[in-house]
Amino acid sequence: MIITNSDTGGAKMASLGQNISELRKKHGLSQAQLADKLGIGTSTLGMYETNKREPSYQTLLAIADFFNKSIDELLGRDEAKSKDVPLNYGDLGLPYKGAISEDLNDTFRLLAKQYAEKHNLPKRDA
Repeated sequence: MIITNSDTGGAKMASLGQNISELRKKHGLSQAQLADKLGIGTSTLGMYETNKREPSYQTLLAIADFFNKSIDELLGRDEAKSKDVPLNYGDLGLPYKGAISEDLNDTFRLLAKQYAEKHNLPKRDA
């Protein structure tokens, strides 16, 4: 599921499609050129850019990797906020208080790595 402006409490942020379109234009690429580089159809890319269709996770990763951006950046999320504010149990919908311990964060990182390996997802630099 893609986060929309209404999911952020009304905060203004560019849509995924707008971000892809802006990055493509910034790099001087036509839709056909970018679609070819990503191995998708031009009409498919057009549908992504107009938010009529959402890319699969693997296509989203390919777009992020191509532009050297994180998925959060493509989605228009504020990375500084997510990095500066420690994750807490409430963020996960758990009935606990306080920041999540570094041990638990390490566990999440290990699970994410194992998931990526199991599903042959592209490796990302940390």
